[in-house]
Amino acid sequence: MKTVELQQVTTIIAGQSPESSTYNSIADGLPFFQGKADFQDKFPKVRIWCNSAKRKEAEPGDILMSVRAPVGSVNICNQKCIIGRGLSAIRPHANLNNYFLYYYLKCNEQNVASLGTGSTFQAITQTTLKRLEVPLPPLDDQIRIATLLSKVENLIFRRSEQLKQLDELLKSVFLGMFGDPVRNEKGWETVPFSRILKDIESGWSPVCEARAASPSEWGVLKLGAITSCVFKCDENKALLPDVLPIARNEVHVGDLLFSRKNTYDLVAACVYVFDTRAKLMISDLIFRFVFDDDVAVNPMYIWKLLINDSQRKKIQSFAGGAAGSMPNISKANLKNIVIPLPPLELQNRFEAIVAKVEALKAHYNMSLINLESLYGTISQKAFKGELDLSRVLLAKQGEQAD
Repeated sequence: MKTVELQQVTTIIAGQSPESSTYNSIADGLPFFQGKADFQDKFPKVRIWCNSAKRKEAEPGDILMSVRAPVGSVNICNQKCIIGRGLSAIRPHANLNNYFLYYYLKCNEQNVASLGTGSTFQAITQTTLKRLEVPLPPLDDQIRIATLLSKVENLIFRRSEQLKQLDELLKSVFLGMFGDPVRNEKGWETVPFSRILKDIESGWSPVCEARAASPSEWGVLKLGAITSCVFKCDENKALLPDVLPIARNEVHVGDLLFSRKNTYDLVAACVYVFDTRAKLMISDLIFRFVFDDDVAVNPMYIWKLLINDSQRKKIQSFAGGAAGSMPNISKANLKNIVIPLPPLELQNRFEAIVAKVEALKAHYNMSLINLESLYGTISQKAFKGELDLSRVLLAKQGEQAD
């Protein structure tokens, strides 16, 4: 496929920073975008406006690229706006479809980011940006490629939204059945967390390789495995071949894992392990709760209790640590947290609902993984000129932006 330098098929406008005195939040002037912080999935979100007469403007249809810390992220400009130094506006000429360019740059974000330079923070120069090579198939093929990628992207978005809605459903069901756990409006019996526990187990953090462990190797979980409150077994580091694993630290289905140390926003994440690969160990940044068999408690209820917004914030308030270090929640503080303990029969009914919703989420997650894989395959083939576009209809005016 023919390739050209970006400067041959676009006009590139470097942003500049107007005086801060011209910024406002009352919609006086034009929307002002400063960098990636203003980006969303496809179109930027207006946070501030600017009324400066000295400014650089972007037009609807321009591609906005983050050119400073971080480099390479893109959005599509959907309204006339002012751009700051952290952005460049890339305006395609008549022989280049803007959505085609958007999807190409989005798929090559890491490659563009690798071109950034600077010791304090990474930035890409205008010269480097202008010399960036981009493919240039016939215009109709560009539109077909953009249309196809847009359709798959929309399917990915809808599937992601369905997963979010299922999470919100479980939050709503929890509150309906048990009420807010901190306020305890339903008047459930309250007990210290230590009352329901046999032990809080700590993991181990040996020196590991930077890569993830293969299925036949032992791995140690990274914090990323539980940060989102959904267990991700691929977030691990491979144990060195000459280091013996500690079998008692291995993760098992049914475990309830808790991040004792992280930033204030991320600490106190908790996951229930529905499924896991073998040979994974918890690190010393992760606790595992072992429940007392003599206490009427359902781990699924405890999981949703601990990640409830108000309960988690209360737990996060117990995080301490030296200045400059990440906040840490000690076992002692965890054991002293008071929690509501509704009847076991009600907890079990809630578990049955969670199990059904999580099974549906697992199905949707697999669908999402397949769609993302399809998107990657189509992108690679399309931009190499290896995709059969004969059956892809040309998009109608405005269809790609939906």
